[in-house]
Amino acid sequence: MKNIVIGRYIPGNSFIYRMDPRNKIITMLILMIATFIINDFRVMLIALLLTLLLLPIGKISIKRVYLGLRPLMFLLLFTFSFQILFNTQGPIVFDRELNYSILNLLLIATIVFAWFFTKRYVPFKLIYFLFTVFIMLYVLINFELGNVFNTGNIRIYQQGLELAFFIMIRLIIIVTLSTILTISTKPTDLNLGLEHVLKPLKIFRINTEEIAMIIAISLRYIPTLLDEANKIMLAQASRGVDFTEGKLKDKVVQIVSLLVPMFIISFKRSDELANAMEARSFVPGRARTKLQELIWTRMDTIALCFGVILLMSSLIMRVI
Repeated sequence: MKNIVIGRYIPGNSFIYRMDPRNKIITMLILMIATFIINDFRVMLIALLLTLLLLPIGKISIKRVYLGLRPLMFLLLFTFSFQILFNTQGPIVFDRELNYSILNLLLIATIVFAWFFTKRYVPFKLIYFLFTVFIMLYVLINFELGNVFNTGNIRIYQQGLELAFFIMIRLIIIVTLSTILTISTKPTDLNLGLEHVLKPLKIFRINTEEIAMIIAISLRYIPTLLDEANKIMLAQASRGVDFTEGKLKDKVVQIVSLLVPMFIISFKRSDELANAMEARSFVPGRARTKLQELIWTRMDTIALCFGVILLMSSLIMRVI
């Protein structure tokens, strides 16, 4: 849990860090909209390349972004597999028979048991899991051990393969842009930026300051609560609790033992925050002065224009 970067600010010094938070929010939204408009696979690859180029240019660690993607790996793999297996449009690019036999199934069961007991010693668990799945498929396709009692085909169609990569790249771009925003923006600056961006909603008598504060506090407390959860897990591990071992019933009990103190800590911290805000004479809806004012620079204008150009280009390519 300590490696999760959602809502975590990482100090740095680059043009992305120095940009106005209002511009970062608006530009991120524009780039996300452009990502959803793109419908060509090659253009999506170019968009992914441009997004990844922001990391070295903005002096943001690629490892940090990867840690932000890790919680979504299951969703990415599920979406990728679903599109490949169930999209039957376009020409067939892969068609092989699967050989089922008692010896094949025993070999696959052995591979699964080996993966289960060795995964904790492997640093890159996701790559190790994908490698294990590849080995199992290789056994089913190329090994005919014993009498084959049932066969089936695995077919991969061109459009399903392209759409699987297309959706996965789109999700990676969106999560990467969101991670860049939270990593390079302080919570206070993010709160001020949200207040200014949401100001047009005041026409509909919506209190934008409270909405911005709720969002900023929520993002700020995600890493805080994760740190507290990590401390609780370490404290319980020192007393002999292992969250990775045991039966399903034991794991449920262990998770409950983690959730109870987490709820207590959450209520305690919210009460402390409410007392701190009350001590500073915070009144919801009342006009407040700002300790610092946001400054729009030439770099913000250039970045915004670049985002608008990308949006217009994606619209033109979509129409054409």
